Amino acid sequence: MGKYTVAVAGATGYAGGEALRILAAHPAFEVTCVAGHSSAGDRLGRHMPHIPQLADLVVQDTTPEALNGHDVIILALPHGASGALAAQLEPGATVVDLGADHRLEERAAWDDYYGGDFYEHWTYGMPELILGKAADGTYRRQREALRGARRIAGPGCNVTAVTLALQPGVAEGLVEPTDIVADLVVGYSGAGKNLKRANLLAAEAFGSAVPYSVGGTHRHIPEILQNLAHAAGLRAADADRFTLGFTPILAPMARGILASVSARLTDRAKAMDDAEIRAAWERAYDDEGFMTLLPEGTLPATQNIIGSNAAHLQVVVDRRAGRLLAFAAIDNLNRGTAGQAVQSLNIALGLPEDQGLTKIGVAP
Repeated sequence: MGKYTVAVAGATGYAGGEALRILAAHPAFEVTCVAGHSSAGDRLGRHMPHIPQLADLVVQDTTPEALNGHDVIILALPHGASGALAAQLEPGATVVDLGADHRLEERAAWDDYYGGDFYEHWTYGMPELILGKAADGTYRRQREALRGARRIAGPGCNVTAVTLALQPGVAEGLVEPTDIVADLVVGYSGAGKNLKRANLLAAEAFGSAVPYSVGGTHRHIPEILQNLAHAAGLRAADADRFTLGFTPILAPMARGILASVSARLTDRAKAMDDAEIRAAWERAYDDEGFMTLLPEGTLPATQNIIGSNAAHLQVVVDRRAGRLLAFAAIDNLNRGTAGQAVQSLNIALGLPEDQGLTKIGVAP
């Protein structure tokens, strides 16, 4: 068959631009429409000169009329902007929302962290997400729900890193659900493509690291808790059984996330040796092509996953503190956003899951 036609809204932002970079080299997709707001009327090459084969596309205004008529529609828009627009898109199109509007299953969680209109939860676009165990002891995965899906909600980038780092321990009952702590070093592209003098000017950012959205205010928190509940085989409504101290820290790098997640060991885990605990991560990710559990003693580094859809993972036990330490390094724009979205699209459309994607990073 011919290629699937793709329209990308928010095409000149960081997430939209990364989606275009991946799609431009994907054998099954053809980008035929790019849409924006302030960039409408410009040629794409003015904003995305690193994608020369799409440079002559003219950025259209972000309207249903511009987006409809395409096989696939990717919405790379701020939270609150995609929900109303999505309701006007053709039901036969496969739509992926890279924003937050369709991620949360519980309205109360949306009201607490976002506010405004609450939109229907879409099929969650994290294929490797654990959904508890089947009767035979194998993991159930979100991948199966994605097959044939027409509406896909792309996960948050910080959410992806924390979930992938810790979910094997949650699924196996190795960590207590309370007193989970996640500290993340985040590249500046994770803050979006907006000029903010306080922390997004070079003179303010170079040589400095600064925390943001502290004190339990970061909007990715309820999504992380939702995922951890699912990893334990629970409903999203049971996410309040988990507590999370979450601190993201902007660091002077363009992209990448390094998540350091810790949780108290359960009594069951304390009775296990380190190799048995590590085996839980080996079982969880042994057949997951984009997941790499690094050799013992090797810790994840962001420089090794830039430009890829891979996640580099490690797990360490701190016996003195009685805590498990789980680490994940991902590219926030690729595995954390656009790469994961294309992976989910591949599954939804019956394509090879890894088509158009790489787990090879760019280093140095």
